[in-house]
Amino acid sequence: MSSADTTVEPDAVEAAEVPVVDERREALLASLVEALGDAVVGSHIRPLDDLWVRVDREAWPTAAATLKDMGFTFFDYLSAIDWLPSPYGRDMDAQEDLVVSGAEPKVPGPVEQGYAGGDTRFQVIGRLYSIPDALGVHLKTDLPDDDLRVGSWTPHFRGANWHERECFEMFGVEFTGHPNLVKLYLPADFQGHPLRKDFPLLSRRVRPWPGIVDVEPMPGRDDNEEGDGE
Repeated sequence: MSSADTTVEPDAVEAAEVPVVDERREALLASLVEALGDAVVGSHIRPLDDLWVRVDREAWPTAAATLKDMGFTFFDYLSAIDWLPSPYGRDMDAQEDLVVSGAEPKVPGPVEQGYAGGDTRFQVIGRLYSIPDALGVHLKTDLPDDDLRVGSWTPHFRGANWHERECFEMFGVEFTGHPNLVKLYLPADFQGHPLRKDFPLLSRRVRPWPGIVDVEPMPGRDDNEEGDGE
């Protein structure tokens, strides 16, 4: 039979076009909207996989408490997202590497947020889970660039303590109501927040990536010295 003789049954086409409806997550989203009202500013359902709900910053702790009351008692994680495209490219694309390879430096593109949208460069994201229902939900909230503050989840989930401290240290987000918002890893006098996209990793700016070919000799070293023992 030739391709011209191949036909597709109308019922098959119609079945293929029917979108997948995730009734459980649709119901959960409806319950959150009913409980939080206009504080829900965005959402996204990936059918049979996950739900993202973006809430107003003022409602961030309330949203966590609401989900806990609904049976989402397992705290999974909390962190931040910096949607700014890195002005330095990937870590493997340090300026030294670009010079060696002859590539042009990358120009950052526009800020584009992920699921459930967003209006700011920085967002805080957390995930809660209902073990009996085998159902999870991501919560997100926007943080203004000039006011990286949001309420703490620690009154509702003690496990958020460590996560918020890390987020404070690495992104500069302050969690109001946190009982001990101090650094975890870095010296007390360390300046900057290493997980922000515009934080320069100096070791990658001045040294080629290990294994890159045709690396020019480092300043003060002669080609003839290569391979000499120390």
